[in-house]
This record gives sequence, C-alpha cells and structure tokens, in this order.
Amino acid sequence: MREIHINDTTTVANHRVGQPDLNEHQTVFGGRTLSIVDNTASIPAMRVARSIVVTGTIDHIHFLQPFDLRNALSDESYVTGIGSRSIEVFTKIIGEDMETGARFLGFYAFTTFIIQDANVRMPATTLIADTPEQAQLIAGYADRKALRDQTRHADESILDAVTLAMPWENRNHENPLTN
Repeated sequence: MREIHINDTTTVANHRVGQPDLNEHQTVFGGRTLSIVDNTASIPAMRVARSIVVTGTIDHIHFLQPFDLRNALSDESYVTGIGSRSIEVFTKIIGEDMETGARFLGFYAFTTFIIQDANVRMPATTLIADTPEQAQLIAGYADRKALRDQTRHADESILDAVTLAMPWENRNHENPLTN
C-alpha cells in the first residue's frame, strides 16, 4: 500500500488583491475566488495522480469573510481523499490585512478532480496527516464522498429534465406579451 504524507501534496499560493479582482461591493468577486481555487487545487491532485486531472465538483463552498484591497490572500490546498479515479482536495484561503497583519479565514471548499485518462486507476493509498486539521478532514472523506455520490444520483433526474431547446421554442402556452 502506498503512503502519502499530506504535507507532500500541499501547495500554497499568495495573491495580492487588485482592483480587477473586485466586484461592485469593492470586495473580491466570488468567481475570481473560485478561479484561484480551481487553479491551485489542481496541483496537489496532480502531485498524487501524476496524470492530467479535470475538475469534477467544487462543493462545501463557504465564503466566510470578504477580501478587499487591503488584503493579501494565501490559498492553501492539500489532498484529503483518494478514490480509484478521483482525488479530493481541501482549500482554505486565509486573508491578511496588509496594514495590520491581522489574519482571518475567508473561504474554504473541497474540489474533486477526476483523472482524465479512463485507463488510469489510483493505487491503494493511505493518507498520513501531518496536522490535527488534516486528520479531521481525512476522517470526514468517506462521508463527503457518500454525499457527493448521493447528489450525483439525485441530479440524474435534473439532467433528464434539462432541455437544449432555445427558451422561446416549444412552449405549450401562449405568450401574454403578444395577446
């Protein structure tokens, strides 16, 4: 059985908030945060897979505190679970007020990456936590994976109902704006 220390998967990326990152509230746009997460979280997944991975899901998304122009962001991502073709990565973004040095947890989420090559399977792996935080997150992996599986099965009925028709096509009612 392969053993991997969590710290060996960890990546840290720092980002200084700039004007292009801001929304109309003068805080970092949520989509910008998700872009940072998707980009950096792929690194730990690829360190483990040593193969191309693609984003499958981003879930347990929590925007806890906003980031603004006074802040720098420290994105810390590491592997918290490994399936046969999937790898779960936890990401937290810690904000730092560059004027005072105060630090705060502003965001966290889990991203699941899928190995792109359908012929590649992950070997049996034991993850070894290097911190209490990592130990707790590893311990919850099976529950999060079960919840994702349950959600994926429930979403099948949504996908069956989704149409690719243009919104104005194939309507079964009259348009009240033209009557």
